Amino acid sequence: MNAERTDSEIILEPDVPARAAVVWLHGLGADGNDFIPIVPELDLPRDAGVRFVFPHAPVRPVTLNAGMPMRAWYDLYDLDKDGPEDETGIRTSAARIRGYLEAQLAAGIAAERLVLAGFSQGGAMTLHTGLRLPQAIGGLIALSAYLPLHQSFDAEASDAARKIPLLIAHGRHDPIVPCTWGEAAAEGLGERGYDVRWHRYAMAHEVCEEEIADIGKFLRQRLL
Repeated sequence: MNAERTDSEIILEPDVPARAAVVWLHGLGADGNDFIPIVPELDLPRDAGVRFVFPHAPVRPVTLNAGMPMRAWYDLYDLDKDGPEDETGIRTSAARIRGYLEAQLAAGIAAERLVLAGFSQGGAMTLHTGLRLPQAIGGLIALSAYLPLHQSFDAEASDAARKIPLLIAHGRHDPIVPCTWGEAAAEGLGERGYDVRWHRYAMAHEVCEEEIADIGKFLRQRLL
C-alpha cells in the first residue's frame, strides 16, 4: 500500500484500484498514525482494493488533562459518562468526519463498501456520527468506546442508520473507559433493533490479537 500524507489525514492506497474504504478515527492524544500498523494484520486480500483513511483530530486544550493541548475530537471534562459533555466539540467533529465519508463517496466508493471505525474517543465519534448518517454505510466499528450525547440519541438517530451493522468491542480490564460503558452502548442499541456484534477481551485500554482478528473478519464480511 502507498501512503499519502497531509496535515489533516493519512491515506493508505491499495495496490489495485480502490473499491472500498475504511475511515479510522484515533483516540485522545494520538494521531492518524496510531492504527496504521494494524492494517497488515487484518488479513485482507491484497487485491481487495480497500483504502484506509486515518484523519488527524484537531489540537485543542483538554480539560481532563489540565488543559494541555493535544489532538482530540472534543474536550473531556471528567470520566463520568453522565457528566457534562462538550456538545459543541462533538458536533463540530461529527461534521468534519461526515466530510471524510462524503469524500470517499464522491471518489466512487459505494456506501455499502464504506466503514467508519474508531478507538476510544474516536470510537465514541464513530457511534455518534455513524448512527446519525442520512444513508446506511457498510459498517461501524467502535473499540473501547461509549455512546456520547446519549440523552439526545433517540431523537436524532436516523432511520437509515438502523441498517448499519455494528462491531462494538472492549477490554474487560479497561481503567480509562470502563467496559460497562461499551456494554451499555451495545445492549442499548441491540434493544433498539440495531445489528450489533459485541465482543469483550482480556485486556485494558488497548487492542489485542483476538480483537484484530475479529475486526478483520468483520471487514471481510462487509467489504469483500
